[in-house]
Amino acid sequence: MLPLRLLIHLLLVFQVPIPSGFVEEPATLTTTTGVIHGTLDLPTGGGPFPVALIIAGSGPTDRDGNSAMLAGKNNSLKMLAQSLAAANIASLRFDKRGIAASAAAGPKEADLRFENYVDDAAAWVEQLRYDKRFSTVTIIGHSEGALIGAIAAARTHPNAFISVAGVGRSAGLVLREQLNGKLPAQLFQANEKILRELEAGRTTEDVPPALKSLYRASVQPYLISWFKYNPAEIVASIKEPFLICQGTTDIQVAVEEAEALKKAAPAAKLVIIGGMNHVLKTVSDETLKQTASYSDPALPINAELIKNIIEFVPRQK
Repeated sequence: MLPLRLLIHLLLVFQVPIPSGFVEEPATLTTTTGVIHGTLDLPTGGGPFPVALIIAGSGPTDRDGNSAMLAGKNNSLKMLAQSLAAANIASLRFDKRGIAASAAAGPKEADLRFENYVDDAAAWVEQLRYDKRFSTVTIIGHSEGALIGAIAAARTHPNAFISVAGVGRSAGLVLREQLNGKLPAQLFQANEKILRELEAGRTTEDVPPALKSLYRASVQPYLISWFKYNPAEIVASIKEPFLICQGTTDIQVAVEEAEALKKAAPAAKLVIIGGMNHVLKTVSDETLKQTASYSDPALPINAELIKNIIEFVPRQK
């Protein structure tokens, strides 16, 4: 029999179908605005099993880690779930409200708040916690999902929390930095004025046409609800085992963000993964290769990430 680590490596490198040993089931969460749909990968055999709730990142990103804004699929979160299943760890990943199969559960854009996502994540944790098939519950949040997961973890106290490519500063500060140098001076000044208003909890009608898509009136309430959270402050309140994973070739989230989380939560375990990018693939920082990886389902996710997560997930309370 192959050692577990070698088996996982072979599955990832050669993309062989994961052997029978787990079943894939639909999962649902009923909310006041509709039903949220997900996928449960459940190992067979004698349980109970540890289970991980996998929370996707920002925008129209579905349960598998694929964005509706991109032509192809990367299947990063699906690969993560299947790799966990091969290690006898169950997982539940879901389409956030308003996205993919959960589209009908999403309110109008003007009514959406960041807290809606947090409430849903917390409800999933409670649903999993009282399911006798599971021994422990771990939250795994990717990108924006890391902040959603951190707030839900501080509220629900799962057995462990894992942040993957999560930022250590408020979304307003990150957005400001991302746009610095990419906008003409006058437009950047307008952007700064808008951000200050939103960070103060106020909407604004003074939005130049060039920034309308980013700061349209219907999305401003959501941005206000998102900007008010400081990830460093949130993770500082998490008392459960906490793992921070960050790739060195992530062109969306810098290693410094993970270091900021570690500084705020000194007891957390920080793992910097060489060559891993934002969609969890092993890719250089070359632009063309980065772009291609976001739509390449044949490219496996990083084996070191899988190893660290598998080793960190608690089996028993």
